[in-house]
Amino acid sequence: MIIESNNEKETYNLGYRLGKQAKAGQVFTLTGDLGVGKTVFTKGLAAGLGIIEPVSSPTFTIVQVYEEGRLPFYHFDVYRIGDAEEMDEIGFEDYIYSGGVSLIEWADLIEELLPKHYTEVKIEKDLQKGFDYRRIELCEY
Repeated sequence: MIIESNNEKETYNLGYRLGKQAKAGQVFTLTGDLGVGKTVFTKGLAAGLGIIEPVSSPTFTIVQVYEEGRLPFYHFDVYRIGDAEEMDEIGFEDYIYSGGVSLIEWADLIEELLPKHYTEVKIEKDLQKGFDYRRIELCEY
């Protein structure tokens, strides 16, 4: 499915709708270049789960855990991961199979560790359609 977003609010709202619909154990992967709106999308997803505390990218901690929503939310940023062993060290499988909702930024870097079923969210810019335009592709695996 392709969604066109023309501003941050639309990107946030898409994340919010997906968060409202998310089920226990659901995994989202999130890819896109720096500055395309991955954090905006993630904030919307967290809000849709009922999380009210500030959400930020866990670039230096690998995983940020939010537990006050209707489901636990595990936000991973694996951009700085050197190898799959690092994911074992943080208990990656314990998180994604725990019944919460997981979102993994830069998931293409740990593709071999992804569960069998997940929702891929790919965000891309198209400057010909405007500075704030985003093409968001959702694929179910």
